[in-house]
Amino acid sequence: MTQELPSLVIVGRPNVGKSTLFNRLTGTRRSIVTNEPGITRDRIYGKAEWRGRALEIVDTGGIVPDDKALIPQEILRQAHVAIKQAALLVLVVDSQAGLTPLDEELARLLRTSGKPFVIAVNKVDAMSQEGNAAVFHRIGVPVFPIAAEHGTGVDDLLDAALAEVADVKSEEEEKQPDIIEVAIIGRPNVGKSTLLNRMVGEERSIVSPIPGTTMDNVDTEITRGDHTYRFVDTAGIRRKGKTTLVAEKLSVVMARRGLERCDVALLVVDGEQGVTQGDAQIASYAEESGRSVVIVINKWDLAVEAARNAGIRDAATAKGKASRRPGERHKTENLDAGRLMFDYEKMIRGKLKFLSYAPIVFLSAKTGERAEKLFPLINQCWEARRRRIATPALNNWLKEDVDLQRGTTPGARPVRIYYITQAKIAPPTFLIFTNQKAPLHFSYERFLENQLRAKFDFVGTPIRFVQRLRKRGDKSALDEKPSRAEKTSRFNKSRRADKSSRGHSSSRGIKPSRGGNSSDGDE
Repeated sequence: MTQELPSLVIVGRPNVGKSTLFNRLTGTRRSIVTNEPGITRDRIYGKAEWRGRALEIVDTGGIVPDDKALIPQEILRQAHVAIKQAALLVLVVDSQAGLTPLDEELARLLRTSGKPFVIAVNKVDAMSQEGNAAVFHRIGVPVFPIAAEHGTGVDDLLDAALAEVADVKSEEEEKQPDIIEVAIIGRPNVGKSTLLNRMVGEERSIVSPIPGTTMDNVDTEITRGDHTYRFVDTAGIRRKGKTTLVAEKLSVVMARRGLERCDVALLVVDGEQGVTQGDAQIASYAEESGRSVVIVINKWDLAVEAARNAGIRDAATAKGKASRRPGERHKTENLDAGRLMFDYEKMIRGKLKFLSYAPIVFLSAKTGERAEKLFPLINQCWEARRRRIATPALNNWLKEDVDLQRGTTPGARPVRIYYITQAKIAPPTFLIFTNQKAPLHFSYERFLENQLRAKFDFVGTPIRFVQRLRKRGDKSALDEKPSRAEKTSRFNKSRRADKSSRGHSSSRGIKPSRGGNSSDGDE
């Protein structure tokens, strides 16, 4: 993290209101809250301010120490990581359920950590229910009756937290660096959490072969070189018809929100399965929201192995044997990985034509093969997203380098662009003044976009155009050769002026000669 804030870690058994308390303390709706237990699995980070002090709030998944299943064990491991870094632990319990054996076991677990902890007795919604918290004094630590949903008693809990961490100093930086927001998006079980762990260099997200393991957005902030990155591991996005649980629907909504606040989106695709309709739909979400995109083909090692096995199977067929010379054997090393990558990229471009500007990386998040190529690409996309081109440079490019006659449009009237300027960045948006009120045809706009990318290298980022009709007398646009209508208008004006001058001359008694020569003799 860029700031060393004292960390308040929320722990407890499943479905006692930990995520509700997290949202209350941070003033956000980061954690998904439903009646279904076991929704929060990874560590969720947020910040809270109380009495002029800042605290880091960490939400953990529901802990069941004796559960040997994969996901509960991973939740316990994630909680241990948060507990080691905590300044204060808050054990959340349910006042309506009373003191359960699992609560007592978690209290013993927290006591062995050596960290100070308090008990937040949740769901105390009225003064008459405060007596339900008395039984928890048996554990021997401070007890705070609260109602996380309504905020009752939370102020006393925060006062106690500040008293515990009074000696922990927060080092605020004078100037916050620009943080590159990176969202990892894709279908369920394509390796998003594995990629996050690879990028940050630690087991930050729970990884399992079970689709839908990640439900909340998991934020992780790291510094690498001169840049600071905030990676957001989102839940797998599926079609609405494929989601059944309320938590699944909410996780898709949260994933879309994580995409909306990012600068660069890493679209993760399963290399074994190829680009599916679901991948194309998620890619359209990123393009429509104006995010920069890097297409990540994950599990590339498995895709190469699958292609090699397919080649062996084909070689064993009658057609494969006939293609070889007598006595010649098929060699597995004959597989051209470079050619396979070229063909695969061609296939991707064909299915994701609207992301023609997005770079493609083939890697294996599990082994780390080619994963180092991602950081330079993220930097390039972020810089291109924030690039601003001066207006004179744009108009010189339009006048000297672009042949507008090459742009095809079904309209009979040719398109003329008088002037272009960049209106904003992120994504780069350009304002163009034309001779048409109707929007440019998509083919002409694509031609203009390709020419712009070839000159100014907007890698990985979408480009937007805003069209304006140049009004008569507008001097802000660059003058070009007059159109036929302008020539006709000027000719008619000159004829009217000529007739007017002739009539004025006749009134003075001066008549032109029949030979056409004016009588300009000296008077």
